[in-house]
Amino acid sequence: MKKITVYFLLAGLVFLSSCVSRKQKEQTISISGAFAIYPLVVQWSEEYKKEHPEVRFNISGGGAGKGMADALAGAVDLGMFSREIMQEEINQGVWWVGLTIDAVVPTISDKNPFLERLKQRGMTRDEFRALFIEERFKHWDELFHASGNAKVAVYTRSDACGAAGTWASYLGGKQEDIKGIGIYGDPGLAEAVVKDPAGIGFNNTIYAYDIRTGQKRPGIEVIPVDINENGTIDPEEDFYGSFGALLKAIADGVYPSPPARELYFVSNGKPVKQSVIDFIRWALTEGQQYVKQAGYVPIDSKKIDEYLEKMK
Repeated sequence: MKKITVYFLLAGLVFLSSCVSRKQKEQTISISGAFAIYPLVVQWSEEYKKEHPEVRFNISGGGAGKGMADALAGAVDLGMFSREIMQEEINQGVWWVGLTIDAVVPTISDKNPFLERLKQRGMTRDEFRALFIEERFKHWDELFHASGNAKVAVYTRSDACGAAGTWASYLGGKQEDIKGIGIYGDPGLAEAVVKDPAGIGFNNTIYAYDIRTGQKRPGIEVIPVDINENGTIDPEEDFYGSFGALLKAIADGVYPSPPARELYFVSNGKPVKQSVIDFIRWALTEGQQYVKQAGYVPIDSKKIDEYLEKMK
């Protein structure tokens, strides 16, 4: 009789443990992917937990490529993604919603010997392409039609990422077309450029600017894009002095698109886990109040309505 009682007691404990484990899994949201939107998603998770303390988050970076791969494989609930969704990804069953907007900017060290001249004249799309993809010139002096041996050190991303894909798209190519020294992650690429006065790279805006000060991060500078290609940075093109001015240029459509782009959550088909569905809805509604303060550009209300419709 005692053995039977112990058996049922153990069985009950196993069943109870299984129920608790299932509930914890349901209330845990796993997210991986793009460094571009990582800071905002972390802030969102912290704000969301204040209202929903029962929900847990596992959030990791690793690049947009990892976010897409993890999402399609079902390894995470949501992938963070930072470039245009491709047809081949749609064919694999990816589901997505846009969340916010940011941009990729060309970056150099503030110790670059040609900094002031670059800030005055900027660089055109074709000049960036000549550097990053075609390797048509390899010395900074060639930009100014001068002789010299100040060699350019081009840096790119070694991980599959939305920033590189978006920057390459602007230059008429793909990430694999970009030449240069591969560096892992957005923070790593920013650090490499800061340490090399001859270097040039690209970063998501949140890694080029400090949201707390509204100024460029120490040691980094942004090369203005000569949008109208007249050989000088006109007043209407000169919006890189502060984070707020750049974000306004992105919001107003003045900064080119690409490299301005939407940032997404992606998943393998429409999410079915209720905690995930509730969090996405919150991000598209209440969570939008944190977008600007986190250093991003909000998407317009019409698009938000479209994405909320996709949730139904």
